[in-house]
Amino acid sequence: MGSPHSSRYAKAAAVTGAFSLAVATAGLLAAPAQAAAPAVPAVSGQAHHNAAAVSGSGITNEFNPYSSTLNASKIPGIKQYEAQKRDRLAHQLSAAATGQQTLSYGGGVDGIGVQSGHSKVYLVFYGNQWGTQSTDANGNAKFSGDSAGAASAAQQMFKGIGTNNETWSADLTQWCDGPNVASGAVSCPSNANFIPYQAGGVLSGVWYDNSAASPAQATGHQLGVEAVNAAAHFGNTTAASNRDAYYVVLSPHGTNPDDYQNPTTGYCAWHDYNGDTTLTGGAVNSPYGDIAFSNQPYNIDQGANCGVGFVNSPGTLDGYTMTLGHEWQEMMSDQNPAGGWTNHVSGSSYNGQENSDECAWLKPGTTGGAAMINFGSFGSFAEQASWSNDTNSCAISHAILNHGNTVTVTNPGNQSGTVGTAASLQISASDSASGQTLTYSATGLPAGLSISSSGLISGTPTAAGTSSVTVTAKDTTGATGSTTFTWSETTSGGGGSAVTNGGFETGSLTGWTSVGSTAATTSAAHTGSYGAMVGSTNPTGTSSIAQTFTAQAGASSLSFSYSSTCPDTVTYDWATATLKDNTTGVTTTVLAKTCAADSSWHTVTAAVTAGHSYTLTLVNKDDNYAGDPTYTYYDDVTVS
Repeated sequence: MGSPHSSRYAKAAAVTGAFSLAVATAGLLAAPAQAAAPAVPAVSGQAHHNAAAVSGSGITNEFNPYSSTLNASKIPGIKQYEAQKRDRLAHQLSAAATGQQTLSYGGGVDGIGVQSGHSKVYLVFYGNQWGTQSTDANGNAKFSGDSAGAASAAQQMFKGIGTNNETWSADLTQWCDGPNVASGAVSCPSNANFIPYQAGGVLSGVWYDNSAASPAQATGHQLGVEAVNAAAHFGNTTAASNRDAYYVVLSPHGTNPDDYQNPTTGYCAWHDYNGDTTLTGGAVNSPYGDIAFSNQPYNIDQGANCGVGFVNSPGTLDGYTMTLGHEWQEMMSDQNPAGGWTNHVSGSSYNGQENSDECAWLKPGTTGGAAMINFGSFGSFAEQASWSNDTNSCAISHAILNHGNTVTVTNPGNQSGTVGTAASLQISASDSASGQTLTYSATGLPAGLSISSSGLISGTPTAAGTSSVTVTAKDTTGATGSTTFTWSETTSGGGGSAVTNGGFETGSLTGWTSVGSTAATTSAAHTGSYGAMVGSTNPTGTSSIAQTFTAQAGASSLSFSYSSTCPDTVTYDWATATLKDNTTGVTTTVLAKTCAADSSWHTVTAAVTAGHSYTLTLVNKDDNYAGDPTYTYYDDVTVS
């Protein structure tokens, strides 16, 4: 949507706010045959504001159905949306027959228009009302206070984006930013910075912030503060690390964040950035650069008004995943609203809206209507279409655009090796454009291995197991290609490690039982890409992760690495670990209470007996004092 509060997926009924799940329904307007260049108002500093005011169910300004009273970025609920649509039809201006939905570039805010790299989505479960955390069958965090299973769906959906060759997200590959894109442009020059296809999923981290209850009616400012806290939690403490980051603050069941349940001005979700002065409660200071974030209420509580049953029956999660997808697409194309792509067409009833707003609440089976999108092994989820300038339509599917460049990564085949034995593998790729420099990245590498920017995978594996490795090559225009293969590591005695996900390279705590504040995160890695963070950069209580396993044949030793950040003394705060032999009933403290301020890595070993069942518990104790939060990183847990 087009005003500062970047795009609130309004309930399908009363939209007031520039960026929200918006208002185009089948038959409302004919799709324009050709995009006409819109008149673009100057954008300075923050995103521009909409001028419309919503009163009751009627819209008092026919230029824009969104009101600044909703702080510009909310997606209305269905009841509000239907009332709004009736009023818009009654007051439709005779704007040009073509181009009413055309989006144009806002010139960037703080140099940011779109998210032109690989998106890093962080899910923040805000408040202890989510209940007790555990792990589902897919290794996702789940919560006792989430009877609908919304948390698991959100994680699977963001893992699935850019997989299975899905083309729902490919609509984004037409949008761009950069110094070569003029303010007011309605298409991108070839030398722009384009949004690349998001191959391989976008979920980068999950944090359960249960240090306190989420406010019953959190303000936009409070939600923004939580997003800034999340950036610190995940170690994204520079503007560069947040350039392609997006923090989804998920409010728990029974709360009313930003008054989203208001029967007249309510919404179903929104996105924004910390610098927006129209956030309820004011803008949020960030020492880490601009922070793109959204609020995802537990909008299942609003039933059909926020999309329950919109695509399926009973369709409990339809509206939840649609609003998650709507706001992510809008953030990608308009990261700091409204510096990216919004509607500036004078006289258009879509003026001020973002790409997903223009296609909100279109019924399944109609042109551009909502549909189930198949993300392969991650599942199928209800999503809505987003506006496409290059096809002049609401696109639920779009060709993947590489803008003349095709990057092809050669698959090296499935790999295998032995823990403790050095490995080396050179990945190669080709580019259809000449003179391009390729840089490489990888996810899912076994613990102990890493990839250089030139594509060399090397290191000494430290944990047994099989992982799915995805290598991506990117050229200087932003075109990417990727390939996926498996990598298996076994111990010299065969049989592999008995510990599941001991290197945390799944990017989650799969296989572990968590208590308190815990997460798998890149900031905690000793080797590989991920490690476990137990505790928090905010004061918290005792947190732990634990796993029960049976030592495999030939095994004699358990080992793990840890790094303690403890600005207090061992009297009050510490890291510790115990190993219980469930076969004999004997519990051993394998890491005595430790409080270290240097944060250096240390390795612990303990003897095990093959065939015995064990429970390993890795603990961080914080006395919850505000001045000295304590947390511990754990990684490379293996039995050999």
